Amino acid sequence: MEIAFDKVTAKGHENVRALHKTTFEITRDPWLTLKGDCIIAVSADKAVCHLSREFKSIASNDDSIIIAVLTCNDVYDIVVGRGSSKLTFEDCRRMVFRKSTFTSKDTIMIKASKSSRELSRKLIEKLKNPNIILEVYLIAIRV
Repeated sequence: MEIAFDKVTAKGHENVRALHKTTFEITRDPWLTLKGDCIIAVSADKAVCHLSREFKSIASNDDSIIIAVLTCNDVYDIVVGRGSSKLTFEDCRRMVFRKSTFTSKDTIMIKASKSSRELSRKLIEKLKNPNIILEVYLIAIRV
């Protein structure tokens, strides 16, 4: 079995809505408009291009499993998805978690168990505060 871990830290924003049906996104951009209804956090310290070599190596296999634990203080949610040999990890601005099998340079996970509208509403309420910190613990596993 192969396993790799990574961690991303980001901030909440007053315009977080989390209404998208098929994705959620974390961005390095410090701003968010109301049109960005998939974005759950801003000012991230990493995008997909910054993830560890070990994480990307495992996640870029069709048989890999990816787990994301999203936490703000005492509130959390867990999303499980799949890796893919089509993941390129090229985007240095964003990371997108997708329920579909579509991939692009910002995709970190496909076949995600949740979209932004399905994430814990307690978590999303916390993320509407620009002073809140979101910690995302990422685990890539290949058996």
